[in-house]
Amino acid sequence: MHEEPEEPEQRSYGLMLLVSVLVGCLEVALTVVVIFLYVETQPPPDTPVDHTALAGSLLSLGMIVAVLAVLLTLIFVLPSVALADLLGRLIGGREAWWWVPLMVAALVAPPIWAFASYNDVETRPVLVFWAIATASLSAGGLIARLRHPGLLRRVALGGAALVTGTGLLGSLGLTAGLLPAYEPPAIGPAAMPGTWGDHTEGRLVFTSDGRVTAFGVGEHRPGDDPHVLPLQCSGSGTWSYEPGRGVRSQKVRIRVPGCSWPAWSVGGTEREPRIYQDIGRPDSGYLYELEKATDGS
Repeated sequence: MHEEPEEPEQRSYGLMLLVSVLVGCLEVALTVVVIFLYVETQPPPDTPVDHTALAGSLLSLGMIVAVLAVLLTLIFVLPSVALADLLGRLIGGREAWWWVPLMVAALVAPPIWAFASYNDVETRPVLVFWAIATASLSAGGLIARLRHPGLLRRVALGGAALVTGTGLLGSLGLTAGLLPAYEPPAIGPAAMPGTWGDHTEGRLVFTSDGRVTAFGVGEHRPGDDPHVLPLQCSGSGTWSYEPGRGVRSQKVRIRVPGCSWPAWSVGGTEREPRIYQDIGRPDSGYLYELEKATDGS
């Protein structure tokens, strides 16, 4: 006796909406973790991070992300899954997963290209953003279209494990040295000659014969308020480089009559070296930095 093929189980678009929104939120959470790990490989900022304000910003960001995830799912993901099912049955006779990213790419292309054309954005970044948007939204659609019992719970647990595991593995990698945690460059005395300036008009001009000239360079003493403009000092004198026991202990000493600067620490990167002093307490997080001019003048 000939058996009729079973009809595929009808999709629950309400469940698909929840799953896709959850996937989008987990993607953002994973991105945030990766960004935090990346920050650990970069030079510290010249002002300390306000963790209270950062936590508040993340909470606000979470609400915005959730709203955007709902809108993007309703506008792009659910229509893409519905169109993928329809075209798959019309053309191939059955559903095919690869129709989903094709439909997502087709649906997100018009608004992206319209925005890019209106703002005269270059083609390459538009293509990169289009590819990222397609991959991100397709992930939500591909996972949401699955018909597994307890799909929402599986996605929540698996996604949370992925985000947490990425954070833990990244932290262990930084601790063990597997990831390149930030270290200041080993500049050496040969890198010092040239002009080093702050964010205003203060600058130090080093010469290879050990001479230095200061023009309005700030003087920061222990206990100074980082929000108050410091005294400025100018004059001519000498400089010396001390390698210390490693890159974190190398110092640059500057001796200019009438100016009282502690030894300058080294920061920045190989391409953009800096010398700096702590403002206030050594652990305040506030830094007064001078960056070497790229032209070496």
